[in-house]
Amino acid sequence: MVVTRSLLGAPIAARILDDVRQRVAAGRARGRPAPCLASLYRRIPGSPFTFYARQQERAARDVGLAFREELIAPGLDAPGLRSRLRELEHDPTVHGVLVEHPLPPELDFDSAIAELGTAKDTDGVGMANLGQLAIQRPVQIPAVALAAVKILRHYGIRTDGERVAVVGRSTTVGLPLAILLASKGEWGNATVTVVHSKSPDLRKVLADQVIIFPCIGRPGFLDRSVVPKGAVVVDIGLSSVEDPTRPSGHRAAGDANPESLDGWASALTPVPGGVGPVTVAQLMANVVRGWELLERAEYP
Repeated sequence: MVVTRSLLGAPIAARILDDVRQRVAAGRARGRPAPCLASLYRRIPGSPFTFYARQQERAARDVGLAFREELIAPGLDAPGLRSRLRELEHDPTVHGVLVEHPLPPELDFDSAIAELGTAKDTDGVGMANLGQLAIQRPVQIPAVALAAVKILRHYGIRTDGERVAVVGRSTTVGLPLAILLASKGEWGNATVTVVHSKSPDLRKVLADQVIIFPCIGRPGFLDRSVVPKGAVVVDIGLSSVEDPTRPSGHRAAGDANPESLDGWASALTPVPGGVGPVTVAQLMANVVRGWELLERAEYP
């Protein structure tokens, strides 16, 4: 039987946040105002993003960042959202902007996020930042992708030369992660397979993969029937599932089935408690990076 190691995100998040505190303190000592993060999201009871936004706010305040809540009101149209993002891009008191995704169908995420420059695109998923990542000259590396890779580095799990699979091809998570893993340098050098809804025979595709990153938002779908024994699973999926034992009636769930993979996978990130806290910490680091870039005007 394989002993499945739990790859907890807390120690990595703590280290990132300590670095953020020091950088904020250094900037404030030079007379700069605190970095400010503006978070645009819909307030939906039971939504994982509402919980995620609260985590963002707590982390921001803890490390000395200002936090601005920007609720997406019902009925907001696409031009209105783009206009609001243009205002934030030109607001000198804001240094990072996050936009909930996916948005409702009437609000196109890609065209909205394109209103932000590379420095203020805190999540690193706008077209400009993805282009910079693709040519291996990143400005803001997508926070979720970088968080997943940082977890592996912390626990001594190498991607260099390994066969890895990204299960999902969204432009906000799956594709940026695949680019990062395939890139030259400290974050990549992996041989990457991207798995998606048109990939036939998932078990066969994943059969020789050493590390698997599920990120499609289907709770519990990845189990030992498709995961090769001994693989590392970095679970990026986040869904809200009904749970009558919780006060909210819901709980967060990942794409991996932890009960099935316990004793089968060699390592697994829990949900919650794995990639999530590291992503939140990395977002804070990206806000501070934007703050520093805007001060020096050193960005595309």
